[in-house]
Amino acid sequence: MDFAIPTHILAIMDRLEDHGYEAWAVGGCIRDSILGVSVHDWDLCTNALPQETAQVFCDHRLVLAGQKHGTTGVVTEHGVVEITTFRSEGDYTDNRHPGWVRFESHIEADLARRDFTVNAMAYRPRCGLADPFGGQSDLKNQILRTVGQPEARFQEDGLRILRGVRFAARFGLTPEPKTLQAMCDLAPLLALQARERVFSELCGYLPHAKVQDLLLFAPVLGEAVPALKPLYGFLQHNPHHIYDVYTHTAHVVEGVPPTLPLRWAALLHDIGKPQTFTLDQEGIGHFKNHAYVGSKMAWEILTELHAPTALREEVRNLVAFHSLTRDMARYPQDKPIRRVLRRLGETTLRNLIALDRADDGGKGTCSDPAPFDRFEEHLNQILAQHPCLTISDLALGGKELMAAGIPQGPILRKLLHRLLAEVGDGILENDPQILCSRALALWKEIEPCTNQNK
Repeated sequence: MDFAIPTHILAIMDRLEDHGYEAWAVGGCIRDSILGVSVHDWDLCTNALPQETAQVFCDHRLVLAGQKHGTTGVVTEHGVVEITTFRSEGDYTDNRHPGWVRFESHIEADLARRDFTVNAMAYRPRCGLADPFGGQSDLKNQILRTVGQPEARFQEDGLRILRGVRFAARFGLTPEPKTLQAMCDLAPLLALQARERVFSELCGYLPHAKVQDLLLFAPVLGEAVPALKPLYGFLQHNPHHIYDVYTHTAHVVEGVPPTLPLRWAALLHDIGKPQTFTLDQEGIGHFKNHAYVGSKMAWEILTELHAPTALREEVRNLVAFHSLTRDMARYPQDKPIRRVLRRLGETTLRNLIALDRADDGGKGTCSDPAPFDRFEEHLNQILAQHPCLTISDLALGGKELMAAGIPQGPILRKLLHRLLAEVGDGILENDPQILCSRALALWKEIEPCTNQNK
């Protein structure tokens, strides 16, 4: 098999070999090469000790911060290439870090410490493929299996459970029964992991998530995001929904485009339903204000996971307003769409349409995409007119209004927002003179009230 190792990586491997050491490409780069997936990072390992590796590349700039763990970084024109000495590890006392690390002289010892068989392969151009645990066969048969006993692997590092979920979704692998059982049984170990690492794994998983693995790995995902647990089996008692809330959620996640804001919003869009559930006299379930409650919960969940502020804000808006475009799509009208567009912006509104399409299609009952098509067509027509959506789109700004005599401060900002609303609603033309005259007239109305309050 041709592993298509880049020239600069081969040059590093050859130099180690020429100095009498072994050089292997290892882990994900070998897995991805076998699968025909583009490789972005080539990790190398060697029997050379860290100080010996540094001596071999003494004519290069080196990154030595990881040397106590056996890793030496060699700076090349293509970036830093990490070379790690073969190693084995002692017991993990805290389910995250090995008690000790020992350097080894054989590649098999290094591969034996890795998580899954598909990641426990290495390639040496002068020797061939090292695959002592059958990773290549597992890839071919689409099996996810741990190296050694799954309980031991996951107790060493609980984050490996989520990594397994990510690998399964990304590469279409099915965990063999013992591995799946251990993943579900030991999922509570995720509570011991740094929240930002859990978030990172979930972000790697969600773009690849499908209904079947969202359901298969529900016990794991519920430990990663505990607020999902109440959704399991929660019946909606509604003729428009044939699924429980979590199964519906799984369909919505798969139904939206694979971007992080949409996938997170889909995962959390109904998170507020259990708290807002009521049953009327006819036995029909209702979830009044579940979108508002869910938006607050989504913000708290993503904050606890240390998600970036921009993602939190986008997801909160999408959860808060989901079903808005479905309701508006029945009778799309220019002015309401313009108002929502000004409030949310084009990107969020288009994401909202995608979320509401998937939400409507994920009920398991009849879904009609026509209203969403009409709404989107209407939105495109509005955007083609280059509407005034933000204060910066106005034909004049604060400087011009201050030059006309309006003082800087809260009143000025209030006037600009009022002008934006009236231009957006088609009441005013976006013309500098018209806007200035209108602002002065509004100011004269506001000023006496302001002086009276003083």
